[in-house]
Amino acid sequence: MKREAGKKEKENVHKQSALIVTTLSAFLTPLALSTVNVALPSIGGAFSMNAIALSWVATAYLLTAAMFLLPFGKLADIYGRKRIFYIGTWVFTISSFLLGFSPSGGMLIAFRAIQGIGGAMLFGTGNAILSSVFPAGERGRVFGINVAAVYLGNSFGPFLGGIITHHMGWRWIFFLNIPFGLTIILLSLLKLKTEWADAQSESFDYVGSFVYSLSFLAIIYALSLLPFISGWLFIVSGLLGIAFFIKWEAQTEHPIIHVRLFNKNRIFIFSNIAALINYSATFVIGFLLSFYLQHIRGFTPQRAGIILVSQPIIQAIFSPFAGKISDRVEPRIVASGGMLLTAMGLFLLACIKENTPLMFIIMNLGLLGLGFAFFSSPNTNAIMSSVENRFYGVASATLATMRLLGQIVSMGIAMALFAIYMGRVEIVPLYYPQLLLSIKVTFTVCGFLCIGGIFASLIRGNLR
Repeated sequence: MKREAGKKEKENVHKQSALIVTTLSAFLTPLALSTVNVALPSIGGAFSMNAIALSWVATAYLLTAAMFLLPFGKLADIYGRKRIFYIGTWVFTISSFLLGFSPSGGMLIAFRAIQGIGGAMLFGTGNAILSSVFPAGERGRVFGINVAAVYLGNSFGPFLGGIITHHMGWRWIFFLNIPFGLTIILLSLLKLKTEWADAQSESFDYVGSFVYSLSFLAIIYALSLLPFISGWLFIVSGLLGIAFFIKWEAQTEHPIIHVRLFNKNRIFIFSNIAALINYSATFVIGFLLSFYLQHIRGFTPQRAGIILVSQPIIQAIFSPFAGKISDRVEPRIVASGGMLLTAMGLFLLACIKENTPLMFIIMNLGLLGLGFAFFSSPNTNAIMSSVENRFYGVASATLATMRLLGQIVSMGIAMALFAIYMGRVEIVPLYYPQLLLSIKVTFTVCGFLCIGGIFASLIRGNLR
């Protein structure tokens, strides 16, 4: 009896350790993203970068993270999820140090790309580690906690980024990541005693990984070239590469992603499509409102950050609750309701003008936060509970890929509309009317995109 109680206590400690370490990493990565959004106008002023170039400061990180997520997810299943997680934290931390000393806009974008590689290692292993430790009936709660940490990172990001940029300069927003990264490294060494590698007998698919990464690069780079013909040529090349990748994965013995997960698992495929659409429609919100508040409204980075914090605070409060509900109520119902609230918030933000009351903006950000909370953790619960144990790393990486791909598409939509309505010009008062029009049109497009996401979420089927 005593031995059984001791074993259970040890298991609980192990669970809590895994939850703490992965939750800290879930907090760090969005913190790094959201602090940068608030600092973009200051970075643009320091390096004389136009709106398209500034969007690459965010997109470079997302691009490399998306390119390497699935390969690192598979490597984690083969060589150990803890090992890839640990290495990724080091890459993320060192690149944050280099970012703080960037001498030019080009080097800043290059170091952001390296930081994205570290982010890929973290994104591709966090949920997989939690799924390895917690049984199916407990995952909704822990995913809710993990998602809440993501939203807390988003919450503190604009606030801290605004204060730091205003008082200390934009370089310090990158130095902010270093103590968090070192803390995660130390806790990983001390607390994570077990390794998880359920696909040790499998080999790594180098051909599939290369084609997949190159195809992503072609498609995302194309977004910055639209509407020129070269942009469409890159898109076609990327799509052909994706088609070859799917064919290759279907016939290779040990693929980086099992195509049958998509062919035969309705919940898995439509939950991932819903995630892709949700992030495609919403990631650009902080980017657009940062430009609106600081350029059109003339607010300081600090004040803009305080306003933007209202959205992720609501997300952080309601995410654990939404995750717990999805352990009892079908995730598709909860997630679809969240997507509907998000669409409403986007359409309302499309109505902003030069003198829109701040309370209107803050209330809409709160509505969006509520929508995100009721979509994200139930959707994560559905994805991770729909696959076998040996696919946790791939499933986690696939979800993270959908998130990052959605974020890239979101930025791509903004880049394309900025190019159409503004062109490649530095943002000065002369172009503020075109900037506002670009922002309004982008919110409208994203609102309609979210409507499509509701249907993808509803038709996925029941988990239980």
